Amino acid sequence: MTDKQRRIKALIQSIVTYLKAHRAATRGVDLTLDKLAAMDLSDERLIDLPPQGTRHDEVLKNAIEGVVAPELQDIAGCLKAAKDDLVWREDNAQFYPPGADLGEGYTKCNLHTLLIGPDACGHHHPDFNLGIFMLGPRTLYRDHNHDAPELYLNLSEKSGWRFGSRDWQDYPAGSLIWNAAGDPHATRVYDQPFISVFVWLENVHSPCNVIHFDDWAEVEQDLSKQPD
Repeated sequence: MTDKQRRIKALIQSIVTYLKAHRAATRGVDLTLDKLAAMDLSDERLIDLPPQGTRHDEVLKNAIEGVVAPELQDIAGCLKAAKDDLVWREDNAQFYPPGADLGEGYTKCNLHTLLIGPDACGHHHPDFNLGIFMLGPRTLYRDHNHDAPELYLNLSEKSGWRFGSRDWQDYPAGSLIWNAAGDPHATRVYDQPFISVFVWLENVHSPCNVIHFDDWAEVEQDLSKQPD
């Protein structure tokens, strides 16, 4: 096993350890751990892909530096150590149909890396995703849904979420959010980048669907006015 593989393995293990310590937080944690327990995550199955950097490297560094919650320091340290070992990708019509109205913020700065999944840099799995997801500051990730049941582990200090209604709620670092298959959800990012662990439990090749809300322009305008 190479040093790069060791760092990626340590990052995966740090995430699994956190989830095991928070089994009771939401149904999605147990479902995720059950899926992981059924996988062969042995050292021999670790992938060895060339790393892939990103034009958003400075935003990514800031996002990782912003993971300061004490309970997340194991994940933060492993992510910092493995950042340049990972394969970072932008969503170029990979998750949404062509022409989907995703908004300027999302298309300007979104980033993900898969640690486990079909195109992962850690372990291959044909129908499961575990990775890291990042959005730039002051972004509205517009309302959408998908057939993939989804778990978020928020690493950022604060992010806004809404689930199928007009009501927004802020969630802190370390919070776990479960979106069952088909559940609408949206995220708003404040003056610091958003970074999280995300899991798709199945149906990972099904497209996301944008769900129109008529307040998008208002929300995006409010985000743009945040103080520096």
